[in-house]
Amino acid sequence: MNESFGTAARAVTLHDIDLTDGFWQKRQALIRRVTMGNVYKRFAETGRFEAFRFNWKEGMPNKPHIFWDSDVAKWIEAAAYLTEKQRDPELEAIVDDVVEQIEKNRMPDGYFNSYFGLLEPQNRFTLRTHHELYCAGHLLEAAIAYKEATGKDRFYQLMKDYMDLIYRIFYVEHSAAFTSPGHEEIELALVKLYRHCGEKKYLDLAQYFVEDRGREPGSAYHQDHLPIRQQKTAEGHSVRACYFYCAVADLARETNDKTLFDAADTLFENIVRRRMYVTGGIGQTPVGEAFMEDFDLPNQSAYAETCANLSLALFARRMSVLCPDAKYADTAELVLYNSFLSGISLDGRAFFYANMHENDSHVRRRHYDGRHKIYSPEDERVEVFGCSCCPPNVVRTIASVADFQYTTDGNTVWCHQYISSNAKIDGRTLRIETGYPYDGAVRIGWSGTAGTLALRIPGWCKSYTLTKNGAAAEARVERGYAYLEAADGDMFVLTMEMPVRYLESDPRVWEDAGRVAVARGPLVYCMEGCDNDFGVALRDLRLPAPEHFVTEWDETLGAMALTANGYRRDWTGRALYDAPASLIECPLRLIPYFTFANRGATDLLLWFLRV
Repeated sequence: MNESFGTAARAVTLHDIDLTDGFWQKRQALIRRVTMGNVYKRFAETGRFEAFRFNWKEGMPNKPHIFWDSDVAKWIEAAAYLTEKQRDPELEAIVDDVVEQIEKNRMPDGYFNSYFGLLEPQNRFTLRTHHELYCAGHLLEAAIAYKEATGKDRFYQLMKDYMDLIYRIFYVEHSAAFTSPGHEEIELALVKLYRHCGEKKYLDLAQYFVEDRGREPGSAYHQDHLPIRQQKTAEGHSVRACYFYCAVADLARETNDKTLFDAADTLFENIVRRRMYVTGGIGQTPVGEAFMEDFDLPNQSAYAETCANLSLALFARRMSVLCPDAKYADTAELVLYNSFLSGISLDGRAFFYANMHENDSHVRRRHYDGRHKIYSPEDERVEVFGCSCCPPNVVRTIASVADFQYTTDGNTVWCHQYISSNAKIDGRTLRIETGYPYDGAVRIGWSGTAGTLALRIPGWCKSYTLTKNGAAAEARVERGYAYLEAADGDMFVLTMEMPVRYLESDPRVWEDAGRVAVARGPLVYCMEGCDNDFGVALRDLRLPAPEHFVTEWDETLGAMALTANGYRRDWTGRALYDAPASLIECPLRLIPYFTFANRGATDLLLWFLRV
């Protein structure tokens, strides 16, 4: 059990951080320039924005759906984060129009839902599985973000009225047909509202939704099979689960409840040690978009929904606030650079819902395209889905990625993620310059009030140097953070060696037993058939020792590739079963996992044989 629980620290948010250059700033620029407009266009075409006008009639296309409000809300949240850094009248006009429709079409008591309000008003608060409170939570998050970004508070007031209604119905009257949401999300949104306005009733309602879950026997799918403090394994729908765990972590901080932190930490450990892909992906099966048993991590049929992967990063970020243990930020980093970022194409236009971890065209043709088709994830991204939760989740996260960077308790500043940026924290300015994740050198300038700087030494980093003002620095290392005293004008340089390294899986992950995955720094690498076409299955290729790989910038992908001479078997003309074949040397090329499937459908491999 982690004994370093504390509630004195707070997250430093994007409001106090400006990205200046580098990996994430380029991606923010891309979503501002391309993705926001493209997602808006697809959502408009499919009726999501029109649904807020309440003008749909039977026989018309694009009948409103139970989760469309959440899709639009996440897009608005992204618009707010981008607008805060650079006012955008066009984005604001779209948001203001949506707010106008909400005010026009809400019920007299403050209720708003574009599906129930128009199509089933008599059934409001009666159908637990119909995403009603989930949509409300996302609208609330968007409203808070928009108020903070623009100073406009009408959206915020409308959602605050809605939360007052939900508080009365669920907490005071207990008059709804259910007691906790079917799809968690409103819980963490209510904590955000409490932090924004200070009214404790919203924290009380969030705690009620969390504590009520599992009091009566329910389903693991909804995480209400047991009370939260009795849950030891991550179960059920993986997005719901990790949004729930986010709220548990938030409540642990706000109520100083170590029992909630311990419950969250136990679940976190179960996920990252037994139920997580090497890329940080979670939710192994499409059946319920759910967690499977320990060590059951199939590759060809991997689900690993983009939203699920992101939800794990959000959970890990909250745990970093509660406890300065690098295992949390290590996990957030793994997800952000791999299984989350793979969810969007390099041109910013298309998305994956599920993120495959292996693709063999022969297996796909024989077993997934025939009459007895079983699940296989898509091998090319698309611009919009029927269930399109992932695209706006991706854009709101990239727009707010700075939220992952720092926490502070007033004296110590913990740096969790290395992103080129300027941050204002408790009377100090911290400036980071880095070529991360491809380069392990990080320069950190400290200006202002003296204090302690805690730099995360990633779990993948086995060798590093630290300097302070050009001289070797002595640091106390604890739980993966190097602690250094800092004063006005100090310049620190952390240089992390980034050799190619091989990762092995627990042998109970039977598909990966005896194979290795390839990583460099925080990036997991994969192999695509279009780069390694030798007329044999990728699974039959052999890697050399990791030190034989060299790095090479790939202009097409805009990423660092790895190349080396490996081997393939000479099986030409041999029998079905034969003596060991000789090996033929062949040039191999690996690319970062997040860049796969950007050059058309092709075979994919993450786990390799080695000589």
